[in-house]
Amino acid sequence: MIRIAIDAMGGDHAPHEIVAGAVWAAQEYGVALELVGKQDRIEQELDRISNEGFYSDGGTGGRQHRIKVDTGRLDIKITHANEIIEMGEAPGQAIRKKKNSSVVLAVNAVATGSSDAVVAAGSTGAAMASSLFGLGRIAGIDRPAISITLPTIKRPIVVIDAGANSNCTPEMLYQFAVMGSTFSKNVLGIDNPRVGVLNIGEEAGKGNELAQATYKLLDEQGGKLNFVGNIEGKEIFLSVCDVVICDGFVGNVALKVTEGTSSMLFRMLKQEFKSDFTGKVIGLLAKPFMKRIYKKINYEEFGGALLLGVKGVTIVAHGRSKSYAIKNAVRVAKEAVQTGVNEKIAKFYEE
Repeated sequence: MIRIAIDAMGGDHAPHEIVAGAVWAAQEYGVALELVGKQDRIEQELDRISNEGFYSDGGTGGRQHRIKVDTGRLDIKITHANEIIEMGEAPGQAIRKKKNSSVVLAVNAVATGSSDAVVAAGSTGAAMASSLFGLGRIAGIDRPAISITLPTIKRPIVVIDAGANSNCTPEMLYQFAVMGSTFSKNVLGIDNPRVGVLNIGEEAGKGNELAQATYKLLDEQGGKLNFVGNIEGKEIFLSVCDVVICDGFVGNVALKVTEGTSSMLFRMLKQEFKSDFTGKVIGLLAKPFMKRIYKKINYEEFGGALLLGVKGVTIVAHGRSKSYAIKNAVRVAKEAVQTGVNEKIAKFYEE
């Protein structure tokens, strides 16, 4: 049975929502758990869930429902960690000073073979630094990168890097293309994924020096990747490619703008549906359709982002993740273990 290590103390809603999402996933996806954090608080959460359950809207944005899980019937291991790395701490210094922190010990569980993957919703920098030093890099990869999956009208796309590396070289972006293509093919099931460079125009000479040099490097790679050229921001959701590559600064800005825009649009629609009698009638009729759309674009549905390029599986979940997002992050971790995506990245460089 696949065992997933969970940083139970990471994130805005830890440990309450983290533990709830983890045990929900264990029940639904048949995985074992290693909950890492303050043992007394984890045990309290497990008792509460068994006795009272917890509430979740299931990613619909609607009414919450109570979910009961008999934690006593699940394969759950608790690893005590007496330290927590806070969001504002410098990642490199924090993992060296707090060697008994929950995220460091959760990654260590994968490094020692106690667990097969780790899910962390706290500091992204701490999760990445812990994974880099604890698991090591795949040969041929200079820096691990965060790959996120976004919905489009046709099929999901991969954006990489989503925030791990702000300063990149063309060679690093080429490596992101390799990792993103491997993920798209083996996890999302897209045959011969199309790769595009996020830029301010379609022409080869557009953009800054990094974008121009990356275009040239990918154009000269001899068909190892299905490179389709530059794509503009407006094309990300139009399915013109399957993998979008960029540095982590640009990728994270694009991600946050996307999240903010979708949230704003849904709030505006809700306001209009409540504005007058006609709006209320239309809103009532549109409610089931809005729920389906919300579920498709809700970040919680995708769970977490896979850190590609390390010798192991690390899933970085959103800092504000609640139980439904954590449940799906565990699903992504299980799929990554089963598909062996990082091992396939390593094979690309061996061929």
